[in-house]
Amino acid sequence: MRASLLLLAAAALGLRSAEAGYGGEGRGYAAASAYSARHGGSALLVWEKGRIRWEDEAGGAPGGGTRRIFSGTKGFWILAALRAVQEGILSLDTPVSDTLVEWRSDPAKRRITVRELLNFTSGLEPAFFLHTDAIENRNTRALFLPLLARPGQVFLYGPASLQVFHEFFRRRLLPRQENPTHFLETRVLRPMGLGRQRYLEDGAGNPLLATGFLLRARQWAAIGDVLVHHGAPIVPPEILEEALRGSPVNSAFGMGFWNNRAAAWPGAREVNVEAMLSRPWRSQDWRNACLWRGGPTDLVAAVGSHGQRLYAIPSQGLIVVRQGYSDSFADADFLRLLLPGIYEARPITAGESDLPSSSAR
Repeated sequence: MRASLLLLAAAALGLRSAEAGYGGEGRGYAAASAYSARHGGSALLVWEKGRIRWEDEAGGAPGGGTRRIFSGTKGFWILAALRAVQEGILSLDTPVSDTLVEWRSDPAKRRITVRELLNFTSGLEPAFFLHTDAIENRNTRALFLPLLARPGQVFLYGPASLQVFHEFFRRRLLPRQENPTHFLETRVLRPMGLGRQRYLEDGAGNPLLATGFLLRARQWAAIGDVLVHHGAPIVPPEILEEALRGSPVNSAFGMGFWNNRAAAWPGAREVNVEAMLSRPWRSQDWRNACLWRGGPTDLVAAVGSHGQRLYAIPSQGLIVVRQGYSDSFADADFLRLLLPGIYEARPITAGESDLPSSSAR
Protein backbone atom coordinates (compact mmCIF):
# COMPACT_ATOMS: atom_id res chain seq x y z
CA MET A 1 0.00 0.00 0.00
CA ARG A 2 1.11 3.60 -0.58
CA ALA A 3 1.22 4.50 3.13
CA SER A 4 3.54 1.63 4.01
CA LEU A 5 5.77 2.52 1.06
CA LEU A 6 5.87 6.07 2.40
CA LEU A 7 7.19 4.83 5.72
CA LEU A 8 9.79 2.61 4.07
CA ALA A 9 10.99 5.52 1.97
CA ALA A 10 11.40 7.59 5.12
CA ALA A 11 13.47 4.89 6.77
CA ALA A 12 15.75 4.72 3.72
CA LEU A 13 16.37 8.46 3.85
CA GLY A 14 17.55 8.29 7.44
CA LEU A 15 17.58 11.01 10.11
CA ARG A 16 17.84 14.56 8.78
CA SER A 17 18.01 17.96 10.39
CA ALA A 18 17.09 20.06 7.35
CA GLU A 19 16.53 19.93 3.60
CA ALA A 20 15.02 22.23 1.04
CA GLY A 21 11.94 23.43 2.87
CA TYR A 22 8.50 24.67 2.02
CA GLY A 23 8.68 26.75 -1.13
CA GLY A 24 12.37 25.81 -1.49
CA GLU A 25 13.51 27.27 1.84
CA GLY A 26 14.14 25.59 5.17
CA ARG A 27 14.16 28.74 7.33
CA GLY A 28 10.56 28.29 8.46
CA TYR A 29 11.27 24.74 9.53
CA ALA A 30 14.30 25.78 11.59
CA ALA A 31 12.32 28.51 13.34
CA ALA A 32 9.40 26.15 14.03
CA SER A 33 11.80 23.49 15.30
CA ALA A 34 13.40 26.01 17.67
CA TYR A 35 9.96 27.07 18.93
CA SER A 36 8.97 23.45 19.46
CA ALA A 37 12.19 22.73 21.40
CA ARG A 38 11.67 25.78 23.63
CA HIS A 39 8.24 24.43 24.50
CA GLY A 40 9.29 20.90 25.41
CA GLY A 41 9.35 19.40 21.94
CA SER A 42 11.11 16.06 21.49
CA ALA A 43 10.49 15.29 17.81
CA LEU A 44 9.51 17.16 14.66
CA LEU A 45 8.87 15.65 11.24
CA VAL A 46 7.88 17.62 8.16
CA TRP A 47 6.85 15.67 5.09
CA GLU A 48 6.00 17.47 1.87
CA LYS A 49 4.82 15.79 -1.32
CA GLY A 50 6.42 12.45 -0.50
CA ARG A 51 9.76 13.75 0.81
CA ILE A 52 11.13 14.47 4.26
CA ARG A 53 11.93 18.18 4.51
CA TRP A 54 12.86 18.29 8.18
CA GLU A 55 13.34 15.73 10.93
CA ASP A 56 14.87 16.10 14.35
CA GLU A 57 14.86 14.30 17.65
CA ALA A 58 15.66 16.39 20.73
CA GLY A 59 17.66 14.36 23.19
CA GLY A 60 17.70 11.19 21.10
CA ALA A 61 14.89 8.70 20.73
CA PRO A 62 13.96 7.07 24.07
CA GLY A 63 12.04 3.82 23.91
CA GLY A 64 12.96 3.28 20.29
CA GLY A 65 11.48 6.69 19.49
CA THR A 66 7.91 5.78 20.45
CA ARG A 67 5.98 8.39 22.38
CA ARG A 68 2.47 8.73 23.73
CA ILE A 69 0.17 10.46 21.27
CA PHE A 70 -2.65 10.69 23.81
CA SER A 71 -5.84 11.80 22.03
CA GLY A 72 -4.18 11.28 18.66
CA THR A 73 -5.34 7.71 19.27
CA LYS A 74 -8.95 8.74 18.62
CA GLY A 75 -8.35 9.35 14.92
CA PHE A 76 -7.43 5.72 14.26
CA TRP A 77 -10.65 4.46 15.85
CA ILE A 78 -12.65 7.07 13.94
CA LEU A 79 -11.23 5.71 10.69
CA ALA A 80 -12.33 2.23 11.80
CA ALA A 81 -15.85 3.58 12.38
CA LEU A 82 -15.91 5.19 8.95
CA ARG A 83 -14.65 2.01 7.33
CA ALA A 84 -17.53 0.19 9.04
CA VAL A 85 -19.89 2.71 7.44
CA GLN A 86 -18.37 1.92 4.05
CA GLU A 87 -18.83 -1.82 4.62
CA GLY A 88 -22.47 -1.36 5.61
CA ILE A 89 -21.96 -2.49 9.21
CA LEU A 90 -23.40 0.70 10.66
CA SER A 91 -24.85 4.08 9.75
CA LEU A 92 -23.84 7.35 11.39
CA ASP A 93 -27.42 8.52 11.84
CA THR A 94 -28.79 5.30 13.30
CA PRO A 95 -29.91 5.52 16.97
CA VAL A 96 -27.51 3.34 18.91
CA SER A 97 -30.45 2.05 20.96
CA ASP A 98 -31.34 -0.06 17.92
CA THR A 99 -28.44 -2.21 19.14
CA LEU A 100 -27.95 -1.14 22.76
CA VAL A 101 -31.11 -2.47 24.36
CA GLU A 102 -30.15 -0.89 27.71
CA TRP A 103 -31.02 2.55 26.29
CA ARG A 104 -34.41 1.76 24.78
CA SER A 105 -36.39 2.68 27.90
CA ASP A 106 -34.60 6.03 28.36
CA PRO A 107 -36.48 8.76 26.43
CA ALA A 108 -33.31 10.83 25.87
CA LYS A 109 -30.64 8.17 25.39
CA ARG A 110 -32.72 6.16 22.96
CA ARG A 111 -32.45 9.07 20.46
CA ILE A 112 -28.62 9.31 20.54
CA THR A 113 -27.06 8.48 17.18
CA VAL A 114 -23.70 7.03 16.24
CA ARG A 115 -22.74 10.44 14.85
CA GLU A 116 -23.42 12.12 18.20
CA LEU A 117 -21.21 9.61 19.99
CA LEU A 118 -18.34 10.17 17.58
CA ASN A 119 -18.49 13.97 17.52
CA PHE A 120 -19.00 14.20 21.30
CA THR A 121 -22.45 15.76 21.19
CA SER A 122 -24.26 12.82 22.81
CA GLY A 123 -24.73 14.76 26.05
CA LEU A 124 -23.10 11.99 28.12
CA GLU A 125 -20.95 12.90 31.10
CA PRO A 126 -17.33 12.81 29.74
CA ALA A 127 -16.17 10.52 32.59
CA PHE A 128 -12.39 10.99 32.54
CA PHE A 129 -12.18 8.34 35.27
CA LEU A 130 -12.56 5.81 32.44
CA HIS A 131 -8.89 6.48 31.60
CA THR A 132 -7.82 4.49 34.66
CA ASP A 133 -6.72 0.88 34.20
CA ALA A 134 -8.47 -0.38 37.34
CA ILE A 135 -11.93 -0.76 35.79
CA GLU A 136 -13.48 -4.14 35.16
CA ASN A 137 -15.64 -3.03 32.23
CA ARG A 138 -15.40 0.52 30.84
CA ASN A 139 -18.17 -0.08 28.33
CA THR A 140 -20.71 -1.03 30.96
CA ARG A 141 -19.75 1.92 33.15
CA ALA A 142 -20.14 4.26 30.17
CA LEU A 143 -23.55 2.88 29.23
CA PHE A 144 -25.01 3.88 32.58
CA LEU A 145 -23.53 7.36 32.85
CA PRO A 146 -25.96 10.27 33.19
CA LEU A 147 -26.67 12.83 30.49
CA LEU A 148 -25.46 16.35 31.25
CA ALA A 149 -27.25 17.87 28.27
CA ARG A 150 -29.75 16.96 25.60
CA PRO A 151 -28.24 15.02 22.67
CA GLY A 152 -26.88 17.30 19.97
CA GLN A 153 -26.91 20.45 22.11
CA VAL A 154 -23.42 20.56 23.72
CA PHE A 155 -19.86 19.50 22.88
CA LEU A 156 -18.60 17.27 25.73
CA TYR A 157 -15.07 16.02 25.09
CA GLY A 158 -14.06 12.86 26.93
CA PRO A 159 -13.79 9.06 26.77
CA ALA A 160 -17.37 8.08 27.62
CA SER A 161 -19.02 8.46 24.22
CA LEU A 162 -16.26 6.50 22.50
CA GLN A 163 -16.60 3.63 24.98
CA VAL A 164 -20.33 3.48 24.30
CA PHE A 165 -19.51 3.42 20.60
CA HIS A 166 -17.10 0.54 21.21
CA GLU A 167 -19.85 -1.50 22.87
CA PHE A 168 -22.23 -0.67 20.02
CA PHE A 169 -19.57 -1.62 17.45
CA ARG A 170 -18.68 -4.80 19.32
CA ARG A 171 -22.28 -5.99 19.18
CA ARG A 172 -22.65 -5.05 15.51
CA LEU A 173 -19.63 -7.20 14.68
CA LEU A 174 -20.81 -10.28 16.58
CA PRO A 175 -22.63 -11.80 13.56
CA ARG A 176 -19.34 -11.57 11.66
CA GLN A 177 -17.47 -13.30 14.49
CA GLU A 178 -15.11 -10.33 14.63
CA ASN A 179 -14.25 -7.75 17.28
CA PRO A 180 -13.44 -4.02 16.99
CA THR A 181 -9.71 -4.43 17.64
CA HIS A 182 -9.34 -6.99 14.86
CA PHE A 183 -11.38 -4.74 12.57
CA LEU A 184 -9.11 -1.77 13.39
CA GLU A 185 -5.97 -3.77 12.74
CA THR A 186 -7.06 -5.33 9.45
CA ARG A 187 -8.95 -2.39 7.90
CA VAL A 188 -6.97 0.60 9.21
CA LEU A 189 -3.60 -0.18 10.79
CA ARG A 190 -2.38 -2.83 8.36
CA PRO A 191 -3.05 -0.74 5.21
CA MET A 192 -1.05 2.05 6.88
CA GLY A 193 1.92 -0.23 7.49
CA LEU A 194 1.25 -0.37 11.24
CA GLY A 195 0.70 -3.34 13.51
CA ARG A 196 -0.90 -4.08 16.86
CA GLN A 197 -0.93 -1.16 19.27
CA ARG A 198 -1.04 -0.43 23.00
CA TYR A 199 -4.77 -0.65 23.79
CA LEU A 200 -4.96 -0.18 27.59
CA GLU A 201 -7.57 -2.92 27.90
CA ASP A 202 -9.86 -3.16 30.92
CA GLY A 203 -10.68 -6.32 32.84
CA ALA A 204 -13.15 -7.41 30.18
CA GLY A 205 -10.65 -6.87 27.35
CA ASN A 206 -12.19 -3.63 26.05
CA PRO A 207 -9.58 -1.19 24.70
CA LEU A 208 -9.58 2.47 25.72
CA LEU A 209 -10.47 4.31 22.52
CA ALA A 210 -9.66 7.84 23.72
CA THR A 211 -5.91 7.42 24.25
CA GLY A 212 -3.11 4.88 24.60
CA PHE A 213 -1.12 4.52 21.36
CA LEU A 214 2.69 4.80 21.43
CA LEU A 215 4.10 5.81 18.04
CA ARG A 216 7.20 7.23 16.46
CA ALA A 217 6.74 10.41 14.46
CA ARG A 218 7.13 8.52 11.17
CA GLN A 219 4.48 6.00 12.22
CA TRP A 220 1.98 8.66 13.22
CA ALA A 221 2.61 10.34 9.87
CA ALA A 222 0.79 7.40 8.23
CA ILE A 223 -2.57 8.80 9.32
CA GLY A 224 -1.52 12.15 7.90
CA ASP A 225 -0.92 10.40 4.60
CA VAL A 226 -4.52 9.16 4.68
CA LEU A 227 -5.76 12.71 5.32
CA VAL A 228 -3.61 14.20 2.55
CA HIS A 229 -4.94 11.58 0.12
CA HIS A 230 -8.57 12.26 1.11
CA GLY A 231 -9.12 8.94 2.88
CA ALA A 232 -7.23 6.52 0.63
CA PRO A 233 -6.59 3.65 1.13
CA ILE A 234 -9.05 3.39 4.06
CA VAL A 235 -12.25 5.15 2.93
CA PRO A 236 -13.42 7.27 -0.02
CA PRO A 237 -13.37 11.09 0.28
CA GLU A 238 -17.10 11.49 0.87
CA ILE A 239 -16.93 9.22 3.92
CA LEU A 240 -13.77 10.83 5.32
CA GLU A 241 -15.58 14.17 5.05
CA GLU A 242 -17.87 13.01 7.87
CA ALA A 243 -14.88 13.16 10.24
CA LEU A 244 -13.81 16.63 9.15
CA ARG A 245 -16.85 18.84 8.74
CA GLY A 246 -17.64 19.65 12.37
CA SER A 247 -20.95 19.77 14.22
CA PRO A 248 -23.48 22.55 14.80
CA VAL A 249 -22.14 23.09 18.34
CA ASN A 250 -18.43 22.88 17.46
CA SER A 251 -17.62 23.48 13.81
CA ALA A 252 -13.88 22.99 14.50
CA PHE A 253 -14.22 19.35 15.61
CA GLY A 254 -15.58 16.63 13.38
CA MET A 255 -14.88 13.13 14.63
CA GLY A 256 -11.43 12.69 16.15
CA PHE A 257 -9.92 15.48 14.03
CA TRP A 258 -9.89 19.27 14.31
CA ASN A 259 -10.35 21.49 11.27
CA ASN A 260 -9.50 25.08 10.30
CA ARG A 261 -12.53 25.79 8.12
CA ALA A 262 -13.69 28.78 10.15
CA ALA A 263 -10.37 30.54 9.46
CA ALA A 264 -11.96 32.21 6.42
CA TRP A 265 -15.06 33.36 8.28
CA PRO A 266 -15.41 37.07 9.14
CA GLY A 267 -15.83 36.25 12.84
CA ALA A 268 -13.09 33.59 13.05
CA ARG A 269 -11.64 33.11 16.53
CA GLU A 270 -8.24 31.52 16.98
CA VAL A 271 -8.56 29.04 19.85
CA ASN A 272 -5.92 27.18 21.81
CA VAL A 273 -7.63 23.78 21.77
CA GLU A 274 -5.85 22.20 24.72
CA ALA A 275 -6.39 25.25 26.91
CA MET A 276 -10.06 25.50 26.01
CA LEU A 277 -10.59 21.81 26.76
CA SER A 278 -9.08 22.33 30.22
CA ARG A 279 -11.98 24.61 31.15
CA PRO A 280 -15.21 23.29 32.68
CA TRP A 281 -17.50 22.34 29.82
CA ARG A 282 -20.01 25.08 30.60
CA SER A 283 -17.35 27.76 30.11
CA GLN A 284 -15.90 26.40 26.86
CA ASP A 285 -16.57 28.61 23.84
CA TRP A 286 -16.28 27.02 20.40
CA ARG A 287 -18.10 29.71 18.41
CA ASN A 288 -16.33 30.29 15.06
CA ALA A 289 -13.30 28.47 16.44
CA CYS A 290 -10.26 27.82 14.26
CA LEU A 291 -6.70 26.62 14.82
CA TRP A 292 -4.92 29.32 12.82
CA ARG A 293 -6.74 32.43 11.72
CA GLY A 294 -5.57 33.32 8.23
CA GLY A 295 -4.20 29.81 7.68
CA PRO A 296 -5.39 27.29 5.07
CA THR A 297 -8.98 26.16 5.49
CA ASP A 298 -8.10 22.57 4.56
CA LEU A 299 -5.72 22.28 7.52
CA VAL A 300 -6.63 19.22 9.62
CA ALA A 301 -5.11 18.35 12.99
CA ALA A 302 -5.00 15.51 15.48
CA VAL A 303 -4.52 17.05 18.92
CA GLY A 304 -3.07 15.15 21.87
CA SER A 305 -2.30 16.35 25.38
CA HIS A 306 0.92 18.20 26.16
CA GLY A 307 1.54 19.37 22.61
CA GLN A 308 1.25 16.14 20.63
CA ARG A 309 0.23 17.20 17.13
CA LEU A 310 -0.29 15.87 13.66
CA TYR A 311 -1.15 18.39 10.95
CA ALA A 312 -2.15 17.69 7.36
CA ILE A 313 -2.72 20.23 4.57
CA PRO A 314 -3.98 18.21 1.59
CA SER A 315 -3.73 21.09 -0.90
CA GLN A 316 0.02 21.30 -0.21
CA GLY A 317 0.74 17.59 0.27
CA LEU A 318 2.06 18.55 3.71
CA ILE A 319 2.22 16.36 6.83
CA VAL A 320 3.74 17.61 10.08
CA VAL A 321 4.21 15.58 13.27
CA ARG A 322 5.27 17.32 16.47
CA GLN A 323 5.79 15.44 19.72
CA GLY A 324 6.85 16.63 23.14
CA TYR A 325 5.66 17.23 26.67
CA SER A 326 4.57 20.79 27.39
CA ASP A 327 1.28 22.57 27.94
CA SER A 328 2.67 25.86 26.61
CA PHE A 329 2.76 24.77 22.95
CA ALA A 330 0.40 26.83 20.75
CA ASP A 331 -0.74 25.68 17.32
CA ALA A 332 -1.01 29.07 15.64
CA ASP A 333 2.36 30.32 16.93
CA PHE A 334 4.05 27.16 15.68
CA LEU A 335 2.31 27.11 12.30
CA ARG A 336 3.08 30.77 11.55
CA LEU A 337 6.76 30.00 12.06
CA LEU A 338 6.57 26.81 10.05
CA LEU A 339 4.95 28.42 7.01
CA PRO A 340 6.07 32.08 7.04
CA GLY A 341 4.72 34.32 4.32
CA ILE A 342 2.62 31.57 2.77
CA TYR A 343 -0.58 32.61 4.47
CA GLU A 344 -1.71 35.88 5.94
CA ALA A 345 -0.62 36.10 9.58
CA ARG A 346 -3.27 38.19 11.31
CA PRO A 347 -2.54 39.76 14.72
CA ILE A 348 -4.13 38.04 17.68
CA THR A 349 -6.34 40.06 20.01
CA ALA A 350 -5.33 39.79 23.66
CA GLY A 351 -7.09 36.89 25.34
CA GLU A 352 -7.80 34.91 22.16
CA SER A 353 -4.86 32.53 22.31
CA ASP A 354 -3.29 33.26 25.69
CA LEU A 355 -5.48 30.82 27.61
CA PRO A 356 -4.71 28.83 30.79
CA SER A 357 -2.63 25.68 30.48
CA SER A 358 -4.45 22.38 29.85
CA SER A 359 -4.77 19.22 31.90
CA ALA A 360 -3.70 15.79 30.66
CA ARG A 361 -5.97 13.79 28.41
